[in-house]
Amino acid sequence: MESVDIAIIGGGPAGLRAAEVAASAGRAVTVFDGKPSMGRKFLVAGKGGLNLTHGELPERFVTRYSEVERFTGLLADFSPGNLRQWCEDLGQETFQASSGRVYPKALKGAPVLRAWLAKLKSLGVEFRPRHRWCDWLPGNVLCFENGVKLRANAVVFALGGASWSKTGSDGGWLKVFQKMGISCAPLRSSNCGWETDWPEEFKNTVEGMPLKNIEVSCGAKRLAGELMVTRYGLEGGGIYTLGSELRKLDNPIIEIDLKPTFSESELIAKLGESGPNLLAQAARRWKLSAPAKAILGLETVNTAELLAARAKSCRILLKGPRPIDEAISSAGGVEWSELDENLMLRQFPGVFICGEMIDWDAPTGGYLMQGCFATGARAGAAAAKV
Repeated sequence: MESVDIAIIGGGPAGLRAAEVAASAGRAVTVFDGKPSMGRKFLVAGKGGLNLTHGELPERFVTRYSEVERFTGLLADFSPGNLRQWCEDLGQETFQASSGRVYPKALKGAPVLRAWLAKLKSLGVEFRPRHRWCDWLPGNVLCFENGVKLRANAVVFALGGASWSKTGSDGGWLKVFQKMGISCAPLRSSNCGWETDWPEEFKNTVEGMPLKNIEVSCGAKRLAGELMVTRYGLEGGGIYTLGSELRKLDNPIIEIDLKPTFSESELIAKLGESGPNLLAQAARRWKLSAPAKAILGLETVNTAELLAARAKSCRILLKGPRPIDEAISSAGGVEWSELDENLMLRQFPGVFICGEMIDWDAPTGGYLMQGCFATGARAGAAAAKV
């Protein structure tokens, strides 16, 4: 049976970073991926400009993760500043947008990936595409669908979650891990749209229109953001960030403050004397956008006080998230209790997990990519010491 030194299973951002760190430590690294080429999800992210990380203060940055305590250490080892320097060391200059998001100056993933793969090759990393992993036997024996079977001194699994299955991250690994007795939380849609039952006339009127300058909340969590009205419900950063809170509820509800810069009493004063069409009057005097007016009109109210109260707290009952394959990312995966501080499986010495395979969650804005790089760096460094 063939043997390799360190096997990385998955050629996405987390796996490639683990490979880079381990190879830089002088180990022989082989990366296996089921697709014909590496970094497919990295390229998908690049279509949106490749949001690498975010420039906010570290103490604020770490709170974006569902596992704050664990990511405090991970980000201390590989910070947003480290990620920017990594990119620039590849010859790809970065910049911080007014939103705080950090991008490569080229605003594309392909140039970064090309430079990255070239560096990995210079470090001696071997790539084996079209090797879809399918099973794992005692003694770190790895099995692939093409019939290849080999043994590795150390293994880093970086197979992703279950979003964007066309890139290879389809969650197929979950059944094998459960068979091995590894506790895994179910994979769930994250950073995705949520469905609701809009009236047909509403959909025909405002589908595809943005709700801007609003605040959205779920429970105690409230944030300024933007939403997009779709035929099935709502999309956008505002609802993406609240996803972890919404998933906890049996009957998820989002509240929208359509006029966050005004109090109820100020809105009532602006409305003045009630006319024959209260909603039209409010739309004019409060300067409501078409979708804001339409959402406000989903419930009929006949007093200025009730309309102002609704404008400050429009409650939308949601049916659930969109399918996981439409999601930007997924939550769930290998539970943290299965891993030690080096992201090694406690039950299987020499086997490490990184990226979206672990049960953590974060919003869009650079936090997802940063999390994949940070966990990949930790796993790669630990694998190199086996």
